Amino acid sequence: MEYLVILLEGIITFISPCTLPMLPIYISYFAGDNKAKKSNINTILRTFSFVLGFTIVFTLLGVLSASLGNIIKEYRRYLDIFLGILIIIFGINIMDIIKIPFINKTKGIELNNNTSTIISSFIFGIVFSITWSPCIGAFLGSALSIIMINGNALKGITLIITYCLGLGIPFVISALLIDKLKNTFSAIKANYAVINKISGMFLCIIGVLMVIGLIDKYFNMVI
Repeated sequence: MEYLVILLEGIITFISPCTLPMLPIYISYFAGDNKAKKSNINTILRTFSFVLGFTIVFTLLGVLSASLGNIIKEYRRYLDIFLGILIIIFGINIMDIIKIPFINKTKGIELNNNTSTIISSFIFGIVFSITWSPCIGAFLGSALSIIMINGNALKGITLIITYCLGLGIPFVISALLIDKLKNTFSAIKANYAVINKISGMFLCIIGVLMVIGLIDKYFNMVI
């Protein structure tokens, strides 16, 4: 069940206001100077390279979180409460009940389509994972919290890779079908208020389960 939850968090990160509105710019960058053929092999390879870049950074964070969780496992109950409260705050922020400037802050990235290569796309993925982390931090933070309470490095790696698949696969699909998905993306943007409310409630439920100590029981019950 943890894998399904984290996969959903990756997908929601992709359709969030932090990522989706910038998608045409990203795909244009991956297409390089061959914009008329956005779905060609070079565009796909650059998109994969971008996904690999942020996957490596997030995987390192996953390993760090799992290691930290293992070190302080004797304080697991306190960790659950702290992380649960943090996730609830993230959820409330997404629902727009309160606004936390740090979480909603992003840094602009200048992209030059003429210099797009597989290597530059890989570097862009790394930069994306660092500069965009505050904005996507709600769901990334929730994923890392679930990894931390497991305290298993190997499982932490598989869990964070699952998150990256949820975030990365839509990027690849978009690179293939960007023109055909315009109406779908427009519909998502038009319903951001509802999506944010549902996403925030999703995080709050996870946070509450962690605070009251039922997160493991819930996962085991649903598996």
